[in-house]
Amino acid sequence: MPSKTEQDQQRYEEFKRRIATLGFVRRGSLIERFMPCGKAGCCCQATPPQLHGPYYQWTRKVRGKTLTVRLSEKEARLFAEWIANARQLDGIIDKMESVSLRATERLRKRVQKS
Repeated sequence: MPSKTEQDQQRYEEFKRRIATLGFVRRGSLIERFMPCGKAGCCCQATPPQLHGPYYQWTRKVRGKTLTVRLSEKEARLFAEWIANARQLDGIIDKMESVSLRATERLRKRVQKS
């Protein structure tokens, strides 16, 4: 049976393999909007309104400022995948840090006993 340190090393290597399989990574949020146009007599002004859309928007922070880009439906599908990849990456990195913390604490205790 492998030692705890060897088990941690195996888990860490598995996380590295999972990262290698991820595609493109993008940060931000993707939203689908339906909006009125403001033209008098348009169906979007009726009761109940029939809004125009969907319109897709990707929003992210750049140097503390919020930037929003309108996307086509095809682009929105790609960005949704890439944003999901970024979230997966964050989760994997969190797990890698946890494994690393356990391994380093175990090694520190071993060194202190010596």
